[in-house]
Amino acid sequence: MLLKSNTILCVYEVVVMRSGSFDSHRVSVERRYSDFSRFHLELLEEFGEELEEVVLPGKLLTRNFCPNSISERRLALQDYLAKLFATRCVRHSPLFPKFFTAPEQKRGHDFLRAGQFKLALLQLQVVLEIQEKLAPWQRGTLLVPTLSAVAVCHRDLEEPEQSLATAHRALPPARRYGLHRYRAALLELLVDVGYQLGRPVAQLQGELTALRDSQRGEVSCCSLKELVVREFI
Repeated sequence: MLLKSNTILCVYEVVVMRSGSFDSHRVSVERRYSDFSRFHLELLEEFGEELEEVVLPGKLLTRNFCPNSISERRLALQDYLAKLFATRCVRHSPLFPKFFTAPEQKRGHDFLRAGQFKLALLQLQVVLEIQEKLAPWQRGTLLVPTLSAVAVCHRDLEEPEQSLATAHRALPPARRYGLHRYRAALLELLVDVGYQLGRPVAQLQGELTALRDSQRGEVSCCSLKELVVREFI
């Protein structure tokens, strides 16, 4: 974890790397102390006594931003995150990746709803890279909403190949974990974009028809774009 600061506030650059293997590609997000504080309160509410030995470093005194204080705080927060990751219940909790991705996820969807697909894609790609690094300890559904939003952005940017490839990544976990709304919307996009690109789509169309028949009344007919714009409002 690296640090940026100015005379008014400290902003911490949290660098996320894949655990247990060499990771040459770093991805980072910026968080303030107040973000760490909210995160810690959420964890205490969820896990209570299981976090007795994990203590959030105290807040710096107002305007106490001398280099030594900042360096000590940076190391203390780095140690705090390491202890959280070492705590199994936290590492496997959806609260853990949410801390690293929620603001970027919301900004990405705000841009998407505003039709600013390039800006949305920049935010969502950061989210996706972090989620991929944390995925081994999370539910298999973690990536589906983000991949779906990325597929929508590529389609609206008239990048059908990228849209098709991303939707194909999202479909298997949507099938496996029974995410019927996403599965139906992904299938519809794959059929439409695949047809546009001259790809075989009969099998995908058959799966979509069978899904809607078997889940009649439970699977909406909204498009993938309509589905993702409703997320993170």
